[in-house]
Amino acid sequence: MINLLFSGNFKVFDGILSCLVSIFMRTDTKEPFNILVFTMDVHHLREDYVPVTDAQIEFLNEVAKSYNKENVVRKIDVTEIYNKEFANSPNEQCYCSPYTLLRLFADLVPEMPDKVLYLDVDLLFNKDIRLLYDIDVGNYEYAAAPDHYGKLILFWQRKFINAGVILFNIAKCKETGLFSKSREEIKKHKLTFADESAIIRSTTKQLKISQRFNDQKFLYKETVIRHFSKRLFYLPYPHTENIKQWNWAKMMCKFKYKCFADILEDYIYLKRKFELETAHKS
Repeated sequence: MINLLFSGNFKVFDGILSCLVSIFMRTDTKEPFNILVFTMDVHHLREDYVPVTDAQIEFLNEVAKSYNKENVVRKIDVTEIYNKEFANSPNEQCYCSPYTLLRLFADLVPEMPDKVLYLDVDLLFNKDIRLLYDIDVGNYEYAAAPDHYGKLILFWQRKFINAGVILFNIAKCKETGLFSKSREEIKKHKLTFADESAIIRSTTKQLKISQRFNDQKFLYKETVIRHFSKRLFYLPYPHTENIKQWNWAKMMCKFKYKCFADILEDYIYLKRKFELETAHKS
């Protein structure tokens, strides 16, 4: 079983759908996928902070099963845990959203397997997921790649990683208290990068892996995952842009990634199918 973890509100649907399509289309395996989605309802903080819907999960599950009938997509509502752990914490209004904090509950959810690959939703796989998932993390809390900009700016911080792709050894994390220590950091200190900073501060033993498993700026022949995070452009003047794969027209115009054309074609078809089905039911 290949165990994946996503988190977010109802707006992450496009990201999860496109990311899963890329995984299924680039991976050659008969092993089933167990896909978990952590979500919650905190609309008192912002009106769009509402959970991933049952309809969205049902559709994602159908898509997953179209590749392997044993694949499963499950929603796990962690609202109660969040309210107990992080309500009114210094990082509740963090730089992204409180949904980035949800992965820190992995040790509190009973059905979590011992090995889980956490993925941000703004990713596309260019190669087989097994190249990453099969990495041995038996002696580590997790494996993760460097942050593209962090490794240049914060080069003295040897533990600094990009938290958008993390292969967790949940059993080891429970043993070392990685998640519980990270939650204490979130409760006590206002952190620059919230959960990412908390994880790095709480790490006992990490495995640094190649940038090819989380390329945040470029796409190379050997790239396994292209992470469409905010990046710096120098022309026509220095500026940042946050171009996501589900904004496919802008992404293709900017980057001209022909290798993702088949993935985006399927994603666009499936997204339209979901919209038509939803409209019909309403």
